[in-house]
Amino acid sequence: MRIVSVNVNGIRAASGKGMLEWLDEAKPDILCLQEVRAQDEDVLRILEGWHVLHDAATAKGRAGVAVASRMPSIGHRTDIGLKTFDTKGRWLEADFQLADERILTVISAYVHSGEAGTPKQEDKMRFLGSMLKRLPQVRATTDLAVVMGDLNVGHTERDIRNWKGNRRNAGFLPEERSHLDRILGPEGKIVTGVDGVRGKGQGWVDVGRAQSGDVDGPYTWWSQRGRAFDTDTGWRIDYQLATPALAATVTHYEVAKASAWDTRWSDHAPVVVDYAL
Repeated sequence: MRIVSVNVNGIRAASGKGMLEWLDEAKPDILCLQEVRAQDEDVLRILEGWHVLHDAATAKGRAGVAVASRMPSIGHRTDIGLKTFDTKGRWLEADFQLADERILTVISAYVHSGEAGTPKQEDKMRFLGSMLKRLPQVRATTDLAVVMGDLNVGHTERDIRNWKGNRRNAGFLPEERSHLDRILGPEGKIVTGVDGVRGKGQGWVDVGRAQSGDVDGPYTWWSQRGRAFDTDTGWRIDYQLATPALAATVTHYEVAKASAWDTRWSDHAPVVVDYAL
């Protein structure tokens, strides 16, 4: 089963720049999208022939997540458990029944970009905190689950080319990275995050890091400014985080970076993972 995740930076724009042609070649079974920035009718029209779940943001032209699949889902949810502010268009869980009757849960997530020292960052931290609470609940329902998408956090120094210059910027703040320390830490063991905060590890597996090893990147997003794409001055902020049982089935991992700047259909590259299911 091929599962693809990508921030499309607006599905209408992406579909006009080559997204659909890329999908025809990549042939995903399940496609998770973030920053869809469209209404239901547009998403259904563009993804004609797919089974589509879409959670649009309250504000038009903002955020939005979707899960498109070749087989129908048997259930879905959009509630991450946070009631203090609007989280529409940022969290979509979909359940699929496999041939052996096991349940696979796929989550398309779009975490706030944030801005250090502002209310935007406070919203981001609340959302990350809600992820910490929700993910164990998901894992309690199935051994096969994967949360993926634009998490807007570079976990380690390997995940951002210019990490030294971004230590005080949203996306690489210690308090953000600490959440991933706990999500990816050994299950049940006390983990001390890079910000010094301690908490129980949850045991999820960063498929990209597990498959790529201790290397820089591979990056998934590049700034539109300057020659960031050409010089590969990027960030790895798009992930597939899987339960151990699902991660054990991975047969292929790829960041499908475009061959040239002018051939891109998004400022993010798709994250492609094949699971032997």
